[in-house]
Amino acid sequence: MQGKRIIVTGGAGFIGSAVVRHIIRNTGDAVCVIDKLTYAGNLESLAEVADSPRLRFEQLDICDRAGLDRVFADFRPDIVMHLAAESHVDRSIDGPMQFIQTNVVGTATMLEAARNYFQTLDDAAKSRFRFHHISTDEVYGDLEGPGDFFRETTPYAPSSPYSASKAASDHLVRAWKRTFGLPTIVTNCSNNYGPYHFPEKLIPLVILNALDGKPLPVYGTGAQIRDWLYVEDHARALYLVATTGVPGETYNIGGHNEKKNIEVVETICTLLDELRPRSDGRSYREQITFVTDRPGHDLRYAIDAAKIGRELGWKPQETFESGIRKTVEWYLDHRDTWCKRVQDGSYSRERLGLGGKAK
Repeated sequence: MQGKRIIVTGGAGFIGSAVVRHIIRNTGDAVCVIDKLTYAGNLESLAEVADSPRLRFEQLDICDRAGLDRVFADFRPDIVMHLAAESHVDRSIDGPMQFIQTNVVGTATMLEAARNYFQTLDDAAKSRFRFHHISTDEVYGDLEGPGDFFRETTPYAPSSPYSASKAASDHLVRAWKRTFGLPTIVTNCSNNYGPYHFPEKLIPLVILNALDGKPLPVYGTGAQIRDWLYVEDHARALYLVATTGVPGETYNIGGHNEKKNIEVVETICTLLDELRPRSDGRSYREQITFVTDRPGHDLRYAIDAAKIGRELGWKPQETFESGIRKTVEWYLDHRDTWCKRVQDGSYSRERLGLGGKAK
């Protein structure tokens, strides 16, 4: 049986590249990656599968409607997995309009391109088509009581320009389902971590700063609580939703691993003390530095992922302990290659040959 044809927007990013690697390694499906290759897009994150004849790359802005129409008409996807987004909260505070452009206007442009393509399909192809929008638990705001959890029915209460832009995109996706009949699905996930994570995010920043002898910045007292999801577990969940999920439904995806930020940083320090001890014999914990908290910082996120487990049979394979060890080991193994090239910017000056495949 011929495999499916899947467009993955943002497929050179952290989560997107994990999805692409999962599909190419574990299925017979063909993938067309659409990525603008902004600072967080890195084709080196796809190097492990770059030689696959089932992988094709298009450097394209999701706000470019003509370009999207061309790719849809040429590639003829069965599924769209829409991950392309601006995603860093601090950057959204410094420059919110780019987040509105990419996350809101870009998603609307993707929906219209998908709707135009969907209308050209016969009934059998329409029954197979899915538009899967990948979002975040940050659209729900934060939680107060220790027993509270984000559920698919939790009202939206975004706190930052980033989460507000993602909330807007979620609403657009659901509106295109109800108004135009486009078969859409939404997933909202907790904090991801793992290999190929851009170093501005907490876990890779702490690992690399520790190794470089730099301060390990922690907002406030580090009491903010996040549910941590290993990125490869997330990739498996996303593919499962895209291929077996029900149009019109929302699925929350979490790692069942709530940790305070300070606990995460201290765990990394303990692992580095074991795996790559400081030359002076002292603990990396001495590099922890508390800094002024950022505006509007949510205190606690926690996902109730019971629905995806109950209805689709997914559960995470990694505990936080196993996943964070794998993550630290990966950064140690790739410090002088992938990490160095991201940190010095050379990754953005050299591109792998991924064009013109899987046509």
